[in-house]
Amino acid sequence: MSDKSAKPHPIEPRKAPRQARSNATVDAILEAAAHILREEGLVPFTTNAVAQRAGASIGSLYQYFPGKDAILTELIRRKRQTMLDAIRLAARETRSRPFAEAVDRLIAAGIAHQLDDPQVSRALEYAESTLPLHTETHELKMAIVAEVSATFAARGFSEPEIAAHDVVALTRGMIDTAGLYGETDASSLTDRVRRAVTGYLKTAPKVSRT
Repeated sequence: MSDKSAKPHPIEPRKAPRQARSNATVDAILEAAAHILREEGLVPFTTNAVAQRAGASIGSLYQYFPGKDAILTELIRRKRQTMLDAIRLAARETRSRPFAEAVDRLIAAGIAHQLDDPQVSRALEYAESTLPLHTETHELKMAIVAEVSATFAARGFSEPEIAAHDVVALTRGMIDTAGLYGETDASSLTDRVRRAVTGYLKTAPKVSRT
């Protein structure tokens, strides 16, 4: 029997800021939230703590966010969008560049998502597992796969989508594991991911040019 009294998970903002002052308030709230995650983690993360850190009243916070899960969701969405924008830019700017450069740029975008602010990234990854973001997560993965697949197709791979799925999964697994273990050396991680991806792509089938 379903629980008719169950309420939807409150992850959506109450309203979007429409004026410069409102945007500044929301930005201050999100910056304060990120600071708490960076310095203290999820345990002390509350709406009161965020409002105090932001220098805003709790009432002002609740004008935009119904609770801490909505704040976490907005941080996750913004971080994901930043990564997707970087991947799209890398794919677009390297269309006529050497393939190795395209691969490096795509890898760099994924690693930056994890290591540019590692404490916040780890906290948000844990929060993701508790929030109803499965559909958005799938859509993000498909958008990334589409960019990588287009890059591979332009280089003559005969099964670009399959290769893209594999490379995205391989890269994501290595990057997530590095984040889980607190790795902060982007150069070392980049080198390892590049070797793994390059090794895979050497065996991926290409269209015959004969």
